[in-house]
Formats: sequence, C-alpha cells, structure tokens
Amino acid sequence: MSLKIFQVDAFTSKPFAGNPAAVCLLDEDRDGEWMQKVAREMNLPETAFLIPSGDGFRLRWFAPRAEVDLCGHATLASAHVLWEEGVLAPFETARFETKSGPLSAEKKGGLIEMDFPAEPERTVECSPPRLERALGLGLSAPFGYVGDNRFDLLVELDSEETLRQLRPNFELMKKIPVRGVIVTSASDTPDYDFVSRFFAPSLGVDEDPVTGSAHCCLGPYWAEKLGKNELVGYQASERGGVVRVRVGEDGNRVVLGGEAVTVLKGELIEG
Repeated sequence: MSLKIFQVDAFTSKPFAGNPAAVCLLDEDRDGEWMQKVAREMNLPETAFLIPSGDGFRLRWFAPRAEVDLCGHATLASAHVLWEEGVLAPFETARFETKSGPLSAEKKGGLIEMDFPAEPERTVECSPPRLERALGLGLSAPFGYVGDNRFDLLVELDSEETLRQLRPNFELMKKIPVRGVIVTSASDTPDYDFVSRFFAPSLGVDEDPVTGSAHCCLGPYWAEKLGKNELVGYQASERGGVVRVRVGEDGNRVVLGGEAVTVLKGELIEG
C-alpha cells in the first residue's frame, strides 16, 4: 500500500525558499505514533496529515520530535495541495478540524488566506532565567519587552540589525519550558511593518524558516503598536518568507496570507 505525500514550500512564490512542509493524504485515520515516525523520517519543520471528515478534513501537525497544536505553514501547504491535486475546486473553502479548533483557507487571487485564532501575548514581569544568554544577547543589545502566550515567548529587540545578528545557544534554549521563542523588531525598510525569527529547539527545529502560528501573536502585537490592522511581516531566516496578517476587529481571529509552491511529489511505501 502506498500513500501520496508532497513537499511544499510555504509563504513563498519560488521553490527552495519559505518554509518546507510535508503533506500526507490519508484515506483513513492512523495512530499518532505512526504519524510521528513519518514526521521524523521526513525531518522537515512540520509534516501534516489530512483525513477526510464531513465536509472537510481532520488535520494534524507533527514536528520531528512532537505533535504540535497549531501550525500555519503546514496548513497553508495542506490547502495548496488540496486545490492543486483537484481534491477541492479552486472556489471551494478548505475546512480543517484541528487541536486548535476549526480552521479554514480560501484562495484569494494569488494568495491563500487562512482564518486562525489570535494568540495575543501578555507581559512577563520577570523573564525566564537563561533567556538572554540563550538568545546570545550581550549587555549592549538588551531586549526591550518580553511577553508570552500559551505556546511561546515573545521578545522585542531594539533593532532589525540586532535580530539578524542573533546566534542563539540552542542547548540552553531547550531548557526554557516553552514551545518556542519569537524574536521581533520593527522593520528597517518600508516593504514590511515588522521582522521576526522563531526558534523551537525543543521540537527538533532550531530555527523555523517561516512560522505562521507565531504571526497569530505577532499580528495583534504589532497592530496595537502601529495602530493598523493590516500588516506585512518578514521572517528573517536563512530561507526567508513573507506573511500578510489581518487582525479581526474583535481581536479574536487573524487572517494569515501567503503563497506556496510544490517542490516534490511522491509515494510513501508502507512495509
């Protein structure tokens, strides 16, 4: 028996950029242990599994070391595959049942727009021990704000230059009890409203190339600081990627927009 599996670069319009995700189309549910083994074999930031359910799909996401509760780029990749493979017509909405509740995606011109829960941060009065050393920050470049949500820490830095020059200590960062650490600053260019990087060594992903779920936090954060609800973020990883964010009026939902391109199609052969 073989299963269709795809590798998609998300939040980019060109191959070998953005964030790669594997997408596996299943005819029936499989146990989590098997999914975790497949994700470990693929060794990408995330592997998504789609199981038909009602008028949509159950969607689960696995990093190489653990299942995650919310993932933007693998959801974008999943919707892209459903339309590209003709599972859904271009005008149909992709609907997903997930650990973070119902999610959906629609094609809007050249973009895919995803309706996600907002994950705003709250101020951390005392930052975790080791955080500054884990980020590789010296006394000359202290962080100006630290917050957290149910997943991650959010750290605002003094400049884009500081953000780009970070050389984190990932072994030290693993000891901080969070999914990951988002670092962000205002952008130095008018093309973007803010820039960011995301580190999740506890999941087996030292630096994630482009993190949709982090923008569920970054969107509300920068919307309040900049006084605007539509923003463009650039994740300044080695591969890099652009995430468009629209924060809902009630602040409970965000729309994440991006592009995707398939770079590999294959079959997963089961022994």
